[in-house]
This record gives sequence, C-alpha cells and structure tokens, in this order.
Amino acid sequence: MSVLVPPPSPPILRRWAASCLDLLFPHACAVCGRYGHRICPACAQTVVPVPDTICERCGRVQETRIACCSACLGAESSPLLQVRAAGLHVEPLRHLIHLLKYEERPDLAPDLARYLAAALAGPDWGPLWPEIDAIAPVPLHAERRRERGYDQAELLASGLCARTRIPLRLDLVERTRRTRAQVGLNAAQRQANMRNAFAAKGSCPGMHVLLIDDVYTTGATMAACAGALLEAGAAWVCGLTLALPNSADHHSS
Repeated sequence: MSVLVPPPSPPILRRWAASCLDLLFPHACAVCGRYGHRICPACAQTVVPVPDTICERCGRVQETRIACCSACLGAESSPLLQVRAAGLHVEPLRHLIHLLKYEERPDLAPDLARYLAAALAGPDWGPLWPEIDAIAPVPLHAERRRERGYDQAELLASGLCARTRIPLRLDLVERTRRTRAQVGLNAAQRQANMRNAFAAKGSCPGMHVLLIDDVYTTGATMAACAGALLEAGAAWVCGLTLALPNSADHHSS
C-alpha cells in the first residue's frame, strides 16, 4: 500500500530550491548584486557601527557617553544588565535585516552574525565575556515560526555561537503567547504587548545568559524575555542585537 507524503510547505520548498540554485550559480551580494558573496566585502564595510556615545545601560545613542540615559532613569528597573547593538538600523543593515526576516533569506544569517561577533569582542564586553554561560535567541511564537519557516534570532544566535564557541541554548525560554507586531506601538504599548509573553522552560540557577535578537527599539521584547530567565534563577541577563535605531528613529517609534 502506498503512503501519501504531504508536499513540503512553501517556505521549505523555496529554501530547498534556493539551495539547489546555490550549487549551480555563484552567490550575488544582497546589497549591490555583485557576484561572489552573499554580502560582498565592499558592502559589508558600509554598515554603520554604533558610536561610542551611548548609554552604558541600554546602549542607545546619546550626545555623549553616559552611565544611564533619561529613558533608563524614567523606566522601571530593567532585568537586563546591559544591551549593545552591532550597528545602526540604517542602510544597508536595515535592508539586510528585512531580507532575513521577511524575504526568506535565512542564508544571510551566518554573514550577519559576523557583526554580532565583532560587537561582542568590543571593550564593553571585556569583564562580562568570560562569565557568559550560554547564548539564547529571543524566540518567536511557535505559530509564527511555522509560518516563516525559521526563527531569525535563532539563526543569528547559532552563527554567533559557531564563532565564539559559547554554547547555544534553545531550551531556556519560550514565547508562550502570540503577540501583535510591535511596529507602530509606543513604548508603553510595547511593554503591555509583551507582558507575560515569555516563560522559562526550566530552572537556570546562577546562569549568565546573553540574549540575541535582530533589532532593539524600546527593549520591551528583550526585557520581557530576560525577566522570565531571572525568575527562573539566572544570575544576570545581557542583550546583543544586530541593529539599534538612531535617536531620531527611536523617538518616532
């Protein structure tokens, strides 16, 4: 008796087709289209790094480097020890993140993870780097992951772990509630949207965890995820993202 095998889902089928094409044709740069690299060396150099003039707590850009910005002073105590980003959310990084998240380009994640590794090698992580026990992605809800076919934060975290040899832990935290998209919400709405959206999968007593995500805007998503880990016993949680909006983008979001 024959067994009917369901056809692969469209995202899986498209990624399989893309893998086959990779074998036949050289990669084209996702920014300029030049053949030879997914992100060519010339375009890779145009990603705008976060300047040193930041808040040392949340990593947001300031006029001068300060210990704690007005946003951090006016907010409730953050569960995140510190947050940093690899670059500003401007072109070409904005375009590359859009491709990764919405245009089915998971193949870009290993290249983008290079920026995370470079940021983690910076001086702000010097005292904390040796203490990091695990790297964990801020997870998508299971339904959204099935729709997309992959979790972009997980791919970025995996790429970073491959470069740093820090263990990747996908068993620490999960998203328990499907939230509405954060785009267009103000800071208070984002916090309300993320309330009770994450839960630890088990206890993690004394662990030092580095959370990975693509973009850090108000920080509501990463803070909610970090809070769940602290409730499960983590000693501290830090955050590292690919991109951070510049001050103008942040105040308008």
